[in-house]
Amino acid sequence: MALDTLPSLLHHQADTQPDRVWMKALNSEGSIDWTWSEARDTAMAIASVLEEDFGQGERMVILSRNCPHWILADMAIIASGNIAVSMFTTLPSDTADYILSFTSASLMFVGETSNWPAVREVLPEGIKLIALPGVELDLPHLKWDDLVARGAGRRPNYQCQADDLMSLVFTSGTTGNPKGVMQTHASNLIPIRRLLEIFTIPENARYLSYLPLAHIAERQIVEFSSLVVCGEVSFNESLETILRDLQRTRPHVFFGPPRIWEQFQQAIIGKLGGQAALDQALEQDREGTGRFIIETMGLGEVVFCLTAAAPTPPALIHWFDQLGLVLMEGFGQTEAMGLIVSTEKERRIGSVGKPVPRVDFRIADNGELLIRAEGCTPGYYREPEKTAELLKDGWLHTGDKARVDEDGFIYITGRVKDYFKTIQGKFVAPPPIEGAFAKNPHIEQQCLLGRGFSKTVMVAVLTESACGLAPEQVERSVRETVAEINSDLEPHARIGAVILSCEPWGIENGVLTPTMKIRRDQVDIRFAELAEQLARSAAEQGQVLLHWSKE
Repeated sequence: MALDTLPSLLHHQADTQPDRVWMKALNSEGSIDWTWSEARDTAMAIASVLEEDFGQGERMVILSRNCPHWILADMAIIASGNIAVSMFTTLPSDTADYILSFTSASLMFVGETSNWPAVREVLPEGIKLIALPGVELDLPHLKWDDLVARGAGRRPNYQCQADDLMSLVFTSGTTGNPKGVMQTHASNLIPIRRLLEIFTIPENARYLSYLPLAHIAERQIVEFSSLVVCGEVSFNESLETILRDLQRTRPHVFFGPPRIWEQFQQAIIGKLGGQAALDQALEQDREGTGRFIIETMGLGEVVFCLTAAAPTPPALIHWFDQLGLVLMEGFGQTEAMGLIVSTEKERRIGSVGKPVPRVDFRIADNGELLIRAEGCTPGYYREPEKTAELLKDGWLHTGDKARVDEDGFIYITGRVKDYFKTIQGKFVAPPPIEGAFAKNPHIEQQCLLGRGFSKTVMVAVLTESACGLAPEQVERSVRETVAEINSDLEPHARIGAVILSCEPWGIENGVLTPTMKIRRDQVDIRFAELAEQLARSAAEQGQVLLHWSKE
């Protein structure tokens, strides 16, 4: 049997290692486990019912926190020849409404989700609901267990093909409406197998699933990769128990966006009583202290630690380096995964690495990174014009600006659309300036504004500990950082003012996307008017201004 589709891999693992545990739902008492054979039989029972009731080609939504039933629903939709639409549990009602209407969704699997009250209000007429176990809905719905009983012992007749459209994954929508990226079996399995050629991931590798499965990275790196290597996936109980669940899982593969690594860093510093205490411990016994911290985190057996999805400040990578934890930067996007990555042998901090085998790249005249490789998306769902902009003459236009150094390492310098012109009419690239500003120990999040301004303005969120310090101490440190950065910048790009805030940016207040990327448009909405006033005053006074915001 050709193992070129996701259901074929599920059948293969269930046939060859039926009693091995595939999924573990962690809880305070232990875990609820699913073997490969139990999971396969359940997913196929649901798939047979979906095929019987809906046929093929329908768009079916999964709205639930990560759990084994998320993956089982995913496998059932795909195996029945239908199209899985993954939806974040944090989406506001307007975005949920757009996705449901745009895809003409006919069915929704509903599990535990914080945004159900918002989604409930925008459900399209006639959509069928299936409640996952443990979930009660106050609308007419079908129950998961009833469907499993109805389809018990059956399998769907549909035979998946490698190029089938099997999923729509919506981009995080940092600007405008999210786009539905079409995914096939090949666009998921080819990138995974590319990476497995250069990283020695053990058979039966352990994974911890804690980032939303609605995101392509978690789905590929955890769900689909576990199908390829017969891995074991543990689902964390909650974000509050992430460190406990990491210790219990001891994953071999772990992926986290920069925001997660920042939170780990703050937690470690907090537990040790401050950075000075950590520095002293490292000075006395660097190897022992680092090993103790990494083991305590549960990352002592990790063979591949990836940081991606957004620019990772080099200072953060250096900080973990001193503990002996090597964070690998890489580059991929919903439209194309497994493209560029750092390795133990070829790694340069600040660079996303070099292309993996059979991936070609070039830099366009405008600085945009172009990619040519197998396993890319066939395009955007129902948006031929945007697909034509994405794919031209065999090259995928990533939308990211990049540069290449003399040794072939690739550096992402920002999004093409994120570059802005100041009042002088000259372009500014925010990410390098933001990365340099992130080195300040009091800063947790940052975003540079300046479109049409006299000067650029940095909006920054302070760490929790910094918010408890005397303002003069923080201001002195920030001024030193700005002076150092400005000394290396052209005049038009220099920071003229800094807005300091103690309110963290999160998904809940709309500043972070569900994948923890900063929504620049939201920062702009909140701070642009104030920032422009400060920029004008800074230019008139010829000095850097600091402003404390209550927002």
